[in-house]
Amino acid sequence: MQNVDLTADKEGPASGRIQRANSLAGDVYEAIFAQLMSLKIPPGSRITVDNLVREFDVSHTPIREALGRLEGEGLVVKTHLIGYRAAPQITRRRFDELYELRLLLEPAAAAKATAALDEERLAVLQEAAGVMARRVGKDERLRYSNFARQDAIFHDKIMEFAQNELIRETLNHQHTHFHIFRLMYHSRVTEEALDEHEAILAAFAAGDAHAARKAMKVHIENSRDRLLPAFE
Repeated sequence: MQNVDLTADKEGPASGRIQRANSLAGDVYEAIFAQLMSLKIPPGSRITVDNLVREFDVSHTPIREALGRLEGEGLVVKTHLIGYRAAPQITRRRFDELYELRLLLEPAAAAKATAALDEERLAVLQEAAGVMARRVGKDERLRYSNFARQDAIFHDKIMEFAQNELIRETLNHQHTHFHIFRLMYHSRVTEEALDEHEAILAAFAAGDAHAARKAMKVHIENSRDRLLPAFE
């Protein structure tokens, strides 16, 4: 099993010491999440609590709380008497299945959500899409991990407004966005996705359900094609 070098190489939440704030466990969670998303902690590698304690200069408690939360999100695996490791990378078959599922469900949900949108809900989607903050921050690892979460929230909010809780719960249970973002750490993944989010938002703003369905379909297909090289 691979050991991970968790030595900090720059300042900021993605690595280095944690700046103590109101929620230390939350800060630790964000820092480890950023390392998982940016592949600083590679899939399947061992995560040593003592190493994280030294890196972030915190006690064991917030580290274990953060790892427990990440375990619930499917990003960390805990084995009795062995410890923690990063979840393994999804297989090509799982990848294909996830995108087949998304293409079956999400374009139709986008079309359905269009009819339910008012100004307040549209504003929620515009904020969640990440477009307005696309170039904020210099820490690339942190920007990447932030977008991974924003992307998940954006798609989840569309499902919420489409008002089908079973579909929403089904997709949430897969932790799809977190797993696919770990396939490839590259700015293209975020920049092109943000352009596609803008197209979806434009369809929503116009109240055009057909355009929303098409824009969502294109977005998911492009996401699939961007990440396929990870399996080569």
